[in-house]
Amino acid sequence: MHTPLLYESHCHTPLCNHAYGEPDEYASVALARGFKGITFTCHCPLPSGFSASVRMRPDQFDEYVSMIAATREAFAGRLDVRLGLESDYYPGVEPWLEELHARAPLSHVLGSIHYQVRDYRALFYTGEIHSYHEVYFDHLALSAESGLFDTLAHPDLIKNESPADWDFERLRPVIARALDRIAATGVAMELNTSGVQKPLPEMNPSPSQLVMMRERGIPVVIGADAHVPQRVGAGYSTALHLLCAAGYEEVSYFIDRERHSVRIAAALESLK
Repeated sequence: MHTPLLYESHCHTPLCNHAYGEPDEYASVALARGFKGITFTCHCPLPSGFSASVRMRPDQFDEYVSMIAATREAFAGRLDVRLGLESDYYPGVEPWLEELHARAPLSHVLGSIHYQVRDYRALFYTGEIHSYHEVYFDHLALSAESGLFDTLAHPDLIKNESPADWDFERLRPVIARALDRIAATGVAMELNTSGVQKPLPEMNPSPSQLVMMRERGIPVVIGADAHVPQRVGAGYSTALHLLCAAGYEEVSYFIDRERHSVRIAAALESLK
């Protein structure tokens, strides 16, 4: 008998201005694909109009909370629908996020560094690609150390800045230092299946980084980063096999900010 075990832990709503489909449509796909639940993690509002074109406005946060509550009610008894958030991190934004996260009972909070956002680049782009890579991994570690997040989303997204210049071995010591700092916090990291659609077409993070994460005992949450309903749960089977290959035996998800784990073999069996 099929027993649902997994959550889609990363998906969006039209409030971010670059996702399509209503929450009910995303939830329907999660149900059809054998998931136990779905956690909506739309892009958080940020202060002073920071990257406003790709996120909800501050005055839309309550609308977001209500929207997910309505979907939760519509699917009660069939699918566990949860309210989460994908919050951008950059040094200085901590007080804003602390206040924002306290406004509603969030189930899962993703921390993201979007190196490609114009406002972030204006503050932190160094003019030199390799040092920008280093800034990214330092900020990734700082985001974990902030205590604001459960999981760090797509934690090597920067490799898409200029795929031709991406050199994992050159960066290995930089990544190792960042992962040491992250491991010390107990924060989880995401295996984001949407990386296959990016300029450097592989999941985020790479298999090499996954091994480094496993060596440090960093838990992993899978997310499809769905911006359309059809992407819900996409690539989960492949992701679970990647985790297995990296030496992981369990995969995690968050409920009410608490981490839960499932054996990878059982997780694979649970998918439709």
